[in-house]
Amino acid sequence: MQKNFFKEVYEVVKLIPEGKITTYGAIAQYLGTKGGARMVGWAMNSAHTEKDVPAHRVVNRNGRLTGKHFFETPETMQTLLEAEGLKIVEDEIQDFQQFFWDPNKELAL
Repeated sequence: MQKNFFKEVYEVVKLIPEGKITTYGAIAQYLGTKGGARMVGWAMNSAHTEKDVPAHRVVNRNGRLTGKHFFETPETMQTLLEAEGLKIVEDEIQDFQQFFWDPNKELAL
């Protein structure tokens, strides 16, 4: 069950466009596990085992880089986001709403 959920999370994360970010909670809600943000976080913490999953584009609900310690270095997440045009100050994405990608709207059937 867990592995399938992780795969579902990764499939959503792969759809986040470059220069956009989403939250653990938005992914959980899209996958029908409202309140399952922590489960999405666990999936993202394990994303380093999956190629082509842009885990750096998933942040907490306030735009904070809470998952940065699961990257090669704690600076990697910020470096990747800045390379895509986002500005980060003290581990927080500036103008968060401007860059927010909501799978519930973008992937609506």
